[in-house]
Amino acid sequence: MTQRPGFPVKLTPSGTPRPAGKTTVGISARQAPLLPPSLNATQAAAKAAGSAMSRPDPLVSGLGLDSVAVRARMVRKLAEQGVQDPRVLSAMGQVERHRFVESALVNQAYEDTSLPIGLGQTISKPNVVARMVELLCQNTQGPLGRILEIGTGCGYQAAVLSHVASEVYSIERLRGLHEKARTNLRPFRLHNVHLIFGDGMLGYPKGAPYAGIISAAGGDAVPEAWLAQLAVGGRLIAPTITPAGHQALVVVLKTAEGFERQVLEAVHFVPLKSGVA
Repeated sequence: MTQRPGFPVKLTPSGTPRPAGKTTVGISARQAPLLPPSLNATQAAAKAAGSAMSRPDPLVSGLGLDSVAVRARMVRKLAEQGVQDPRVLSAMGQVERHRFVESALVNQAYEDTSLPIGLGQTISKPNVVARMVELLCQNTQGPLGRILEIGTGCGYQAAVLSHVASEVYSIERLRGLHEKARTNLRPFRLHNVHLIFGDGMLGYPKGAPYAGIISAAGGDAVPEAWLAQLAVGGRLIAPTITPAGHQALVVVLKTAEGFERQVLEAVHFVPLKSGVA
């Protein structure tokens, strides 16, 4: 039985629907323009703090949380912690993280901490999201091309990626989280984000090749399917178990000659699993 997308089907240039099983989050973009590359990190933080956040947020005003002010403070802190890419700082400033957490945790939404989102999963710390997206953007100018995200979760990182990439395919293996992400992202009407319910370990070959692949779960090794779907010149960012038995952030660059691998700092992500549930 063919799965019917829950959002309007995005048509291809020929007018035929996209494949079943994939949901397009919206049909019109409401993204603020990317900051010009000439802005430095401090300017970008200030710009992100002020742009797209000029009005008090009615969702949190009754809870005593000034979303505009705390989001601006979060962006400034990210810049102080070393996030330098103005595109990333702008995206982090524009996406309202409190819309992706449970109502009881709204007052912690802009703290640099991970928070539970149900089904044993968490929303990553803002610093981790910014760090991984910045690694994805490294050595590039302007918007990235098509990106594959493994592990949609609550949809927060997909929303951030929508501001730095031309197109985002995000796949989630837990139906409950897939549905939650659809609900969370629906108000943003992001035309370039496509949600897929499926086994992330298999990637999403219909959208390949990808300019970048980013994973929110860590396994013993990077799946071969991801490497095969990465474009030449593309970058893959994923937590992976090192030979020493520790989970670390790994960057893989695909070249015409093969793959270049770089192991970075230790991290702690949920385990990468196969299948759907």
